[in-house]
Amino acid sequence: MCKSKRSTDMITPRRRCRSSRPSKCSFNSSKSSSNDSSSDPSSSTLNFSSTNYYHNSNTSSVINSSSSLQTLKKSLPENPHIYHLSEICAATNNFLAKKFTSSSASASWRGTIRGKDVIIFQRKLRRSLDLEQLRERLSVICRSHHSSLIKLLGACVSGNCGYLVYEHVSGANLADCLRNPRNPSFTVLSTWLSRMQVATDLAHGLDYIHNFSGLHSNVIHNHVKSSSIIVSEEKAGSLCAKICHFGTAELCGEVSGNESGKVNKIEGTRGYMAPEFQASGVVTQKCDVYAFGVVVLELLSGEEVLKFVFDEGIDGYRRVSVVDKASEAVAGGVGGVRKWVDRRLKDSYPVEVAEKMVVLGLQCVDEDPGKRPDMRQVTGLVSKMYLESKNWADKIGFPTDFSVSMAPR
Repeated sequence: MCKSKRSTDMITPRRRCRSSRPSKCSFNSSKSSSNDSSSDPSSSTLNFSSTNYYHNSNTSSVINSSSSLQTLKKSLPENPHIYHLSEICAATNNFLAKKFTSSSASASWRGTIRGKDVIIFQRKLRRSLDLEQLRERLSVICRSHHSSLIKLLGACVSGNCGYLVYEHVSGANLADCLRNPRNPSFTVLSTWLSRMQVATDLAHGLDYIHNFSGLHSNVIHNHVKSSSIIVSEEKAGSLCAKICHFGTAELCGEVSGNESGKVNKIEGTRGYMAPEFQASGVVTQKCDVYAFGVVVLELLSGEEVLKFVFDEGIDGYRRVSVVDKASEAVAGGVGGVRKWVDRRLKDSYPVEVAEKMVVLGLQCVDEDPGKRPDMRQVTGLVSKMYLESKNWADKIGFPTDFSVSMAPR
């Protein structure tokens, strides 16, 4: 046994095993070698450190595995929450807190429920909804996950009002990104590729809602507009778009499959409502396609969907829509679209792709719903044009990474 002072804490090595059992002697052989080299105590210290290394390695592996499991747990879908009204009241200070948004059809507050930063939307129910119906619909909607949809966490029903709780996503709505009253010459979406990214995200999100959300064969969003699309910074220098209000039409009774999608009361935002919806009150997926087309034209021009301009011919104001302006630009022939596209892009975009995007937007807003493409076709075309835009940017060396501030200026 080694009598070196540094080796006294070592386990006494066993007798060297025979060569007929090599599989059991690898660890002990190292200890035997330390015994043989008693004149060099540093060798035994080295072996002891090696043992600690393997121990630390195993410990760090367990920690990493635990961390990975926690990350995985956060990414897995949670069970839908049916909140009690007291939780909604606590998060909104009995609805006295400053409203996050407000309109004639809804109001929203930002708050904290069960430790999560959320947005609570209050909407009137078109049809009564009991607890079992609410649980059934929530279980399906909350299982739907897509990177272009803001996640619905749960809901609460009280009287004739429904309270929908969504996760909070930092950013600004598309309308504010395109038009800043304080600085009209500034836009967060200052590059062509950033606008194509928004159009692509929106198309994929609506395609998922219509065809893959798992609710039924005729799922409708019914709230597609620029103020219902959040533009956020996914990572440094990369913007993405997310659709709000997914599930509102189903949970608030705006659409009923038993009545062929007919709503009791027509409510919508001027400029985004399809002509057939205004005429009959019947909402279909082609109404979402119409609204998508309007958003695309709004995205390309940067202009408001509807506005009033002074007409000297009639010595008064007349209403002008972005759809009418886009139609005139296409009818104007060569150079018409280029003059119409948002000047803040400074002509830094592929003109051919821009012309095809305008044509697609006009196809989506065709007055005949039968002539409009479905979202699956639209998504394929928009994705193709995004790739063409990306190739264009790579060829001319246009920077695709950029950093912006989402705060108002």
